[in-house]
Amino acid sequence: MLAGAVSGAENFFASFAVARPLRGEFTYLVPNSLKDRLQPGQRVRLPFGRSSVLGFYLAPAPQPPPEVVPKLRAMGEVLESTAALTPDVVELLRFAAKHYRYPLGEALKAALPPGMTRAEEVAEAAPDTVEYAVALPEADSEALKRAPAQQAALSYLLAVGGRAAVEEVGHAIPGARVTLKKLEQRGWVRFEREKVVVGVREGLAQHRPAKLTEEQAAAVKVLTQAVDAGGFAPFLLQGVTGSGKTEVYLRLVEHALGAGKGALVLVPEIALTPQLVGRFRSRFGPQVALLHSALKDKERLRYWQQLRREEVRIAVGVRSAVFAPVPNLGVVVVDEEHDPSFKQEEKLRYQARDLAVVRAKQANAMVLLGSATPSLETIENVRRGRYQTLRLTKRVDDRPMPELALVDLRVERPRTPESRSVEPPVLSPTALSAMVEVLRRGQQVILFLNRRGHSTYLLCEVCGESLKCPHCDVCLTEHLSSRRLMCHYCNFAQPEPGGCPACSGPLLKLGVGTQRVEAEVLAAFPTARVARLDRDAAGSAERLTELLAAFARREIDVLVGTQMVAKGHDFPGVTLVCVTLADTSLSLPDFRASERTFHLLTQVAGRAGRGAEAGRVLVQSYNAEAEPIARMLAQDFEGFAEAEAARRKALAWPPFSRLAVVRIEGESADLTQRWAKAIADQMAKALPPSREGVRLLGPAPAPIARIKGKTRWQIAVKGPTHQVLDGPLSAAEAMLEELPNSIRCVIDVDPAAMM
Repeated sequence: MLAGAVSGAENFFASFAVARPLRGEFTYLVPNSLKDRLQPGQRVRLPFGRSSVLGFYLAPAPQPPPEVVPKLRAMGEVLESTAALTPDVVELLRFAAKHYRYPLGEALKAALPPGMTRAEEVAEAAPDTVEYAVALPEADSEALKRAPAQQAALSYLLAVGGRAAVEEVGHAIPGARVTLKKLEQRGWVRFEREKVVVGVREGLAQHRPAKLTEEQAAAVKVLTQAVDAGGFAPFLLQGVTGSGKTEVYLRLVEHALGAGKGALVLVPEIALTPQLVGRFRSRFGPQVALLHSALKDKERLRYWQQLRREEVRIAVGVRSAVFAPVPNLGVVVVDEEHDPSFKQEEKLRYQARDLAVVRAKQANAMVLLGSATPSLETIENVRRGRYQTLRLTKRVDDRPMPELALVDLRVERPRTPESRSVEPPVLSPTALSAMVEVLRRGQQVILFLNRRGHSTYLLCEVCGESLKCPHCDVCLTEHLSSRRLMCHYCNFAQPEPGGCPACSGPLLKLGVGTQRVEAEVLAAFPTARVARLDRDAAGSAERLTELLAAFARREIDVLVGTQMVAKGHDFPGVTLVCVTLADTSLSLPDFRASERTFHLLTQVAGRAGRGAEAGRVLVQSYNAEAEPIARMLAQDFEGFAEAEAARRKALAWPPFSRLAVVRIEGESADLTQRWAKAIADQMAKALPPSREGVRLLGPAPAPIARIKGKTRWQIAVKGPTHQVLDGPLSAAEAMLEELPNSIRCVIDVDPAAMM
């Protein structure tokens, strides 16, 4: 029930954030009856306009001017006894909303799990349960000859030991639930409910090694001493693939728990989560809360509530887990810190790695960033003395690094006048020969290509037109399994045409996707067990976990996949990795294209040779001289990082500048362009008088100029510090309220990509 306004003597004033896309904080009257119940971060219901909205209590507000008091409205009801967002998370979100220029109320809402984002009270999320039917000793199936359905259900129960899940009985006997209820009425069956205990899928668990390597032990010693000392302590753990970084994380978290502290572990993608969670749950059991979007809403809410009640002290999840209410936070770990997936690309566009460091600093906790190929931003922080570096230079058990070899496609499959209109095989003779040998020995293969689908575009032989998405400025991708053409930006799909829509000419299928690689492998190795791991094949968390577990159990011989196969997995049976086309990301119009190519190639190569057998990596490329490919083949990360840093510094790109991008999109091309120019003009007027090294780039069409039917323009602004960008970004922000409904504008601070 909403509280009504009462006299000022009986009230105090408080600041609230509303879960609406509105900047600023709002002052409400708070009756004395509610004053002692308020806690920062608490969800409340607020009257707003003609309706009620979700709000968050922030702090007491200063006394407003006397003429304003009569206009203030009284807050509504408090929706919970304990604040959903802890004070440290509220502080972090205040920083994030300001830094990334996003409404505070919307930022607070974005940090909540499903079920808590509405202005409603939320019940405790009960754990999932399984209902069992149990046959009692007096049950007599022979006495049920005139009730054949009951006799069948009871006989089934007795045959499986007298107890079975009701769902299981239902699969065997139609209408079993009603039948079992009748048996319950006879006094021959009772029902029981048990909580679902989530175990570790076979193949994903790993035992605690009896002994650490010397480098691991040295790293653990330094890190645990930092935890004991208390205070903010940032570290980079730079370890080659297979050097045991995850075991260092586990020992560090183990030490933190022993000291009564909580731990937060971030991984870049859901694809990494099953195996990492398997290791954490093997070590810590039910002390691990899992947080990512592929979970059921009820599961995410339950884990959140367990953390908030301090029943669980370890949170493992993707980027949004940076806001998890971990009690008494002592350790923050960011695995694969270089990964671009840590950047949120919609709504609150935060960089989770950076917020993890901010959160650790605010909590006086230790933060550990782990990677075999650290980002240039992290390397620059190390160079400036902000982070301390720990190194793992050798693989566990002194296993050798994989042998790297180039397959020059210009030599292996040269184009001739006769073959130019035909797409050549994906796998070179060298790759096929290596696969024959590996499969003959009973070992496993990973084939990597960072493109989904079968053919990435269809081209008419007669008129030369390619089949494009009607809503986006991109070609449609053929998906052979569904015989459909799909757009990977807006999900538009259409049946595959028999010929060119423009002239009815024959269509050439060009470009390569994972489905085509899979088809080639099945044709070349008909007896091999082949699976594909991409967004199409692993559409759910369950399917993803099962694929990874089956590969870990060596029930799959060849795994074909996108970057989902590249990151963090530990499969001892893999002795051959083939990068089917290393050039795919080099030509992207992005200043980070070279860095991302090097990171991805190194990560996927690191999946080979992690067991007793030595590993081999084949890198197929048309562009072997490209620096990321050449340096990766030479295993020269330091040389690549130094050369890339010099190039970025000369061009004043991050990490040697601060960058923000303003993106404008709309259905009308002319109107969108006019507003982009108007916003750019205002930003230019707000540049510092001396410019202070600030540059305004644009407005210009975005690299992909049309997505989902909307024209896209962008303006980039960069300078030596975030402070000098404040003027032009504030000018852009001030224009947001003037935009017509058909125009959308977003401000992306510290963008991960320029696309």
